Formats: sequence, structure tokens, C-alpha cells
Amino acid sequence: MHSASKPLHDLGVAELAASLRAGQVSAVEAAQHFLGRARSHESLGAFLAIDEEVTMNQARAADARLAAGTAGPLEGVPLAHKDIFVTKDLPSTAGSRMLEGYRSPFDATVVRKLADAGVVTLGKLNCDEFAMGSSNENSAYQPACNPWDLSRVPGGSSGGSAVAVAARLAPAATGTDTGGSIRQPASFCGITGIKPTYGRASRYGMIAFASSLDQAGPMARSAEDCALLLSNLCGPDPDRDSTSLDLPTEDFARSLNDSIDGLRIGIPKEFFGEGLSADVRTAVEGVLGEFEKMGARLVPISLPRTELSIPVYYIIAPAEASSNLSRFDGVKFGHRAKAFADLVDMYKKTRAEGFGDEVKRRIMIGTYVLSHGYYDAYYLQAQKIRRMIADDFQQAFKSCDLIAGPVAPTVAWKLGGHGNDPLADYLADIFTLPASLAGLPGMSVPAGFGDGAMPVGLQLIGNYFTESRLLNAAHRLQQATDFHSRKPEGV
Repeated sequence: MHSASKPLHDLGVAELAASLRAGQVSAVEAAQHFLGRARSHESLGAFLAIDEEVTMNQARAADARLAAGTAGPLEGVPLAHKDIFVTKDLPSTAGSRMLEGYRSPFDATVVRKLADAGVVTLGKLNCDEFAMGSSNENSAYQPACNPWDLSRVPGGSSGGSAVAVAARLAPAATGTDTGGSIRQPASFCGITGIKPTYGRASRYGMIAFASSLDQAGPMARSAEDCALLLSNLCGPDPDRDSTSLDLPTEDFARSLNDSIDGLRIGIPKEFFGEGLSADVRTAVEGVLGEFEKMGARLVPISLPRTELSIPVYYIIAPAEASSNLSRFDGVKFGHRAKAFADLVDMYKKTRAEGFGDEVKRRIMIGTYVLSHGYYDAYYLQAQKIRRMIADDFQQAFKSCDLIAGPVAPTVAWKLGGHGNDPLADYLADIFTLPASLAGLPGMSVPAGFGDGAMPVGLQLIGNYFTESRLLNAAHRLQQATDFHSRKPEGV
């Protein structure tokens, strides 16, 4: 509970929600406190947009509902959104010059659902342009810095979200995960993040990168907080998103405290090969030992097509991106070139000026693999292998209940550390891509520290719709360890 011994910013979502309900702190107080922290840590580059008036109006409305007894489950809890979700009251840029200053006429479904649950929006968070990247260095505005070491990347694409939670600028944030964009930054910044089964959360109002992969999810400090948020942001949205599943949301926190005695944890040998750095291996094996102490069994499994997930993903995702990003042409909204000769020239100049290098790279790759003569050779092949990767998981789940391994092969690298080599970034996604391609739920849980005292994340992957099981395993680990509650110096 809120007391002088524990500052407001050290409270998690569940604790804050309880303090607000009990009247120990007001929504206005909480909002002011976090806005103040966002201001004093601007140099981290976490936020792209803040509007104090918008936030305070929402906080006052939350206090009124708390007083009237009509409060939602997360009433008054401040939260910030990745700038890939469109919002009526704040600009939505997707980290791109193409959408600089863009105002959406509506809120994304995830934003609306969380607002209905009572959350107060603190602002919009930095991300790689159109969610394309593994380091947050592809943001058109500024890179975000890892609060554990300012010279390192926070991971991406939901880098701003991970930084805001790790540096205690917000108790939680929304993120999106296409090929690992919730899990990898959560791992690099020492927080907890979960990507639910594809289709659990509505993609309506989420600026699209690769429609068959993109999925929203929460990022917070603990599995308990993620469970609470996930319960409030999932659910069917059939009128607006044809890919949303017709499944009611669940109370994902219901089995947090269940015993994990007898739980079978699959350990894929492909995730522990020579590409894995020794420090990450040591940390991951350490927490797997914690699970064993609680009665879980480690079962060796194989995911033989793990390596193929990189070329498959980097064919399918750019193919979908090239189609999705064709709407940014300077006609209806977003950036438009100032000087042009005719319509085609306007398209060309607008897109050349508005998109950054990585986005251009992926549009070109995508257009190439979809073009006549290459479609069968690349795109169709990739789709077939994608199906095989999903089958490999189903095979594995016959002998285990969930799968565990590292989130990334190394800890966070230095800003500029991959230079101009996009492939180095792509290879860093090797452990997160397979679950994305299969549409499975995956999460990152703090698992200790590696080289340079940087955080390491444990990845947990479940079968379809087993988010509660993942959250339960993560919560039990967090009751036995304190990695999730440690914070960077100086925050």
C-alpha cells in the first residue's frame, strides 16, 4: 500500500489499482507523479508525445468514478501506449516522419478497452519506425536509451515501452510484437512482457506492419500486472478486425498461484546451440533450476526448423509490409512532398522523404518477393515452411506443457553496435521468430543478469490459448526470485 516507505513509482499495476480503490492515493496524484518523472527523464527518449491536459482530464474523470463507486478494474492507473496505436487525443506517428503530427479520428480498440477499464494515458512511446527494428534506433525522432546502461539499445521495436516501465516512468505500457517486439525489449530492459495468441487482441487502430503476425500485448514489471492488463485488453472485435478471434477474454490472473509441481517444460536444443552467449546461457539455466526446485520437469525437445524462421519471417513480414505501407502515398493523410511535377512524382518524393532506410529496405524486399516470377520461389515457399514451423511446435507440445529458452542470444548491444548491418539485427531475433510465425503466445520474464550487469530474459512459449499457464509459471518464478523487482541505478 502507498506509504512513505515505497514511492508511487515503485508500485506495480495491481498495487496502484488497490491503493486507488482504497483512497490512499488519487488518480490526479498518480498522474502528476508520473508526468513529473517523464519530464525529469526526457533524456531516455522513451516518450514521443505527452499532453498534460489530456492526462489530467482523464485522471479527474477517474477520481470522479472512484468516488461514485462506478470504477473499472484499473481505474486511475496511469499507463503509456506504444506510438503504433492510434489515439484521438494524442498524435500517432508510428515513429515515422511519414505520419509526423497525424491525429487519428478514433482510438485503437486496445486503447479504448483499457480506457473503459479506467486507465489514464500518460502519453505515446517511442518505437522503431512502423515497428520495424530490434533496437529502437530506427525511430525517425530519436533512439531510446537502455536505463541500465545509457550507451546500449533498449531493444525494439517496443523500445520506448520497455524503457518507460524499466525506468519507472509508467507502471506499465502497451507494446506490439510482430517477430519479438515485446519480448526482446522486455528482456533487454529487465521487465515482463507477453504476446498473446495471434488474434486474442484486436489489431483495429494498430498501425499495420505485417498483418498475419502483429499482436498487441502488455509490458509491466511482473507477471501479475501483465495478467491484469491482458484480461482487459483482449477480446473479440469482429466488426472492426476480421483477424480477431471470437473468444471472450479471460481472467488471466485466475491461476497465477497454481502449483507448477509436475509441469513439463520443453527445452529446445536449437535454442542452446553455439550462437547463445555464455552469460545468457548461465542466467537462463539458473532460473530453469528454480523451476525444477518447484517440482517442474525439464524435457529435451527439438524445434528443427528454428534457423529457417529468420529467412521465412524476413520474406513474409516485408511482403505484408509492402502491401500495408502502400497507403502512405501523400494523398489522404500523413506527409506530402512540397514540390513535385505530377502525381507519380508526388508519390515517389513523398515516400522517399517520409520513410526511413529500414522501412524502405523492407518495402523493396517485400515488393521483390511478391513480384511475378519470384512469388512462387520465395513467398509461397516461405508460407509452406511457416506451416512446418507451426507443426514442429505441435509435435513438441505432445511431450511438454510449455517451452522455455532464452529470448535473445546476447544481452543488449551498444547503440550503433550493429552499425549499418541490418542482418545483425535480424539474426538477433532467432529465438522469438518461431513462436510469432506459429501465432503462439510467448513471454519474457526477467531471469538475472549477464555481461555488463545487463538484464537477461527467459522466454516462455505456450500452445494456443495457454496464456494463463505461461503467466502462472512466470508468477511462480517471480515469487521465488527478485529479478523482476530490481531496477537500474539512478531511477
